[in-house]
Amino acid sequence: MTPLLENAKALPITLLPEFIYLYPLILYLPSNRHNRLLMKTSLNWLRDYLDLPMEPERIGEILTDIGLELENLEKVERVPGGLQGVVVGQVVECHKHPNADKLSLTKVDTGTGELLQIVCGAPNVASGQKVLVATIGTTLYPQDGEPFTLKKGKIRGEDSEGMICAEDELGLGHDHSGILVLAEDAPVGAPAKTFLNLHEDHVFEIGLTPNRSDATCHLGVAKDLAAALRINYGHPGQVRLPDVSAFKVDHRDLQLEVSVEHPEACPRYSGVSIQGVTVGDSPEWLKERLAAIGVRSINNIVDITNFILNELGQPLHAFDLDQIAGRQIIVKPLPTGTSFLALDETERTLHEEDLLICDGASNGMCIGGVFGGLRSGVTDKTVNIFLESAHFNPRFIRRTSVRHNLRTDAARVFEKGSDPNNTVYALKRAALMIQEYAGGQIASDIADIYPLPVLPREIEVRYDYVNTLIGANLSREEVADILDALGMTLLKKEASSFTVAVPTNKADVLRPADVVEEILRIYGFNKVDVPGKFHFTLNLKPQPDPTSVRNAIADYLASCGFNEMMALSLTQSRYYRNVKDYVPENQLVFINNTSNIHLDIMRPDMLFSGLEAVVHNQNRQQSRLRLFEFGKSYRAENGGYKENAQLSLFLAGERWQESWLFDNKAQTGFFTIKAYVTNILQRLGLEGFQEQPLQHPGFTYGLQLQRGPQVIAEFGRVNARLGKEAGVRGEVFAALIHWDLVLQVAGKQRIKYAEVSKFPTTRRDLALVIDNSINFVDIAAIARKVGKKLIRDINLFDVYENEQQLGAGKRSYAVSFVFEDPERTLQDKDADLVMDQLIKEYEMKLNALIRR
Repeated sequence: MTPLLENAKALPITLLPEFIYLYPLILYLPSNRHNRLLMKTSLNWLRDYLDLPMEPERIGEILTDIGLELENLEKVERVPGGLQGVVVGQVVECHKHPNADKLSLTKVDTGTGELLQIVCGAPNVASGQKVLVATIGTTLYPQDGEPFTLKKGKIRGEDSEGMICAEDELGLGHDHSGILVLAEDAPVGAPAKTFLNLHEDHVFEIGLTPNRSDATCHLGVAKDLAAALRINYGHPGQVRLPDVSAFKVDHRDLQLEVSVEHPEACPRYSGVSIQGVTVGDSPEWLKERLAAIGVRSINNIVDITNFILNELGQPLHAFDLDQIAGRQIIVKPLPTGTSFLALDETERTLHEEDLLICDGASNGMCIGGVFGGLRSGVTDKTVNIFLESAHFNPRFIRRTSVRHNLRTDAARVFEKGSDPNNTVYALKRAALMIQEYAGGQIASDIADIYPLPVLPREIEVRYDYVNTLIGANLSREEVADILDALGMTLLKKEASSFTVAVPTNKADVLRPADVVEEILRIYGFNKVDVPGKFHFTLNLKPQPDPTSVRNAIADYLASCGFNEMMALSLTQSRYYRNVKDYVPENQLVFINNTSNIHLDIMRPDMLFSGLEAVVHNQNRQQSRLRLFEFGKSYRAENGGYKENAQLSLFLAGERWQESWLFDNKAQTGFFTIKAYVTNILQRLGLEGFQEQPLQHPGFTYGLQLQRGPQVIAEFGRVNARLGKEAGVRGEVFAALIHWDLVLQVAGKQRIKYAEVSKFPTTRRDLALVIDNSINFVDIAAIARKVGKKLIRDINLFDVYENEQQLGAGKRSYAVSFVFEDPERTLQDKDADLVMDQLIKEYEMKLNALIRR
């Protein structure tokens, strides 16, 4: 199995981080489907804004159809199991168990017309009580302990046909002092779920692509659903927006002075003061809403800000107003090196690009749009709050978030692009909720710093362009209806084109193609007909076929225990700047990557991306690594850009899988990587390369294989400095095979068939004492030249070094030569004649001493 690696050619581009690995034998970084944000959306929450009569599964299908791909649909119950099989019962009789002092024998009416006999051990059970009864076959999920299913049985000789339950046995709480006794008016036979008003919910986990800034909240998803339902299902498509008309200023006793010193980083800043709040628990409905999407309840103030974030897609922040020095809010950066004590009690050092929300004394209270400060946050003692609702520049938020490794929900929303025209509406909505659930009075006018208002973008689109791009014939009326359903106002309609105003919550809709994409999402991808007639031309398959060759090598490597990986084409320029004479900076291809600013170049080779994969696996207790990747490297050359296909191999850790058969301490070495490189080339029928010492700053030592002036492969031990830069532990051996050149050379090879020889072979061994500077390749080259007609194979089977016996700088090679003549049986004198010639050549050219 081999991956397809995207070719990223357009500059500037926005690509996304992380590695994707294909073979599942080793722990790899999970694929995030190209950095899609997994957003949890509650069905009950959606129904607050939109009538949705269909089943959750059907809603999930519609979400996927309109580009909000459903990754998972989960049923969420307040109590596990939903108390299915548990009903309200009444204890009609209660007597002592005849065979046990601490047990009671009861008769319980559950509304079926027949009384159930139940043995109960609770000390508080009594006749006449209304209780919750788990019937036979019911599965209970107790607060502590494993789930269990009730079966009819005997307890101390008496039949027991159910269970009268305590609070903890039902999963409703922790009380186990006795059974749960209900009010006298509890209806006998009513399901416990109905009686206790236990709601269930369905949560959609949506894979949100980075461009969908308009769908980061429940209201955004509801609007998209409403558009699709209105256009395709005859639904009225009416979305109920929260009403904020009741907002009013009670007095102005807590008016704050607000100023923004960096309007580029903060184009809009809004806020309001609220006096006399009571910080406490949130109402149950709010806790349930947040719990359904995995948000933990903290207190009513914080929960309301989290609710607004997930309802309207507008992050808010609540400050303890009494902690704001000078009654001033100043939005500005602080000098590099300034310390900031964050909400997680971590001291962070600020950068001059970090935007801070400061008080009148220039104390940083919050990293704007990213993370709050410890001293200014809401506590149980807070009485007065200042509520912030702002719009921050995604570029600044992204840099700060990555710089401090603070990947908060607010930062993710701001990075995608929040709606600058939503801040005041969200502020009013939150203020009204705080007044309702925490009390207090609006104690100031709304401060709203918005020097350059963002207006809806006007885009002109041709009708024929819409139909050409979609591949369907949409009428002008259909186009107008879809745009209206999406809240995109038609400003001008002409015979051949229209001009549309794009709402400011759709930060990704910038050009005609984006408008067409919006139309297509709601029109429906599945409604675009597949043509019944296809036009195609015959294509001559290249020889060798690149895909077949690649698959053959991938299969070979997988059979050798390798795992295929696929890394991003992006990497960090700091790797190459920190290693002297590695890649000249003028050859680096820089990109404008707003999604991940540290991934700022296209990789000039595949060494560091492989080392990152090694580090990732080592950090997950994987020490024996065999990785390979087919990919591309990118360099700037002669005023343009050049892509080079490469195959990279990475080996680290133990040479053998743990086994009683092998030396488990043996580590991967240079000759291990050399063997794999040689086998790959031989598998493609490529031989006869010149071996040269490797001169590559990425390697401590190694070899390069050449065909003339062309370098086909480079392999060896990775430079320890590079390994340290990437965070690698231990030695790593790597190979970079220039795949374009391999295919080019392989295309010139001709397949030759030879009959299997029917004549026997003969072998001769030779021991040579030579200088350390002489390699086996030199010995083999002379042998092939002297005995090219008869020598079939040459092998080095022993190397011996002993300075006392052989002399300084000397080593002994034991080499075997296999002779074969395809036309006759060789005689000893034939092999001896060649061996005599070889000995003379070795003595003359290599100054070898023959050990006889």
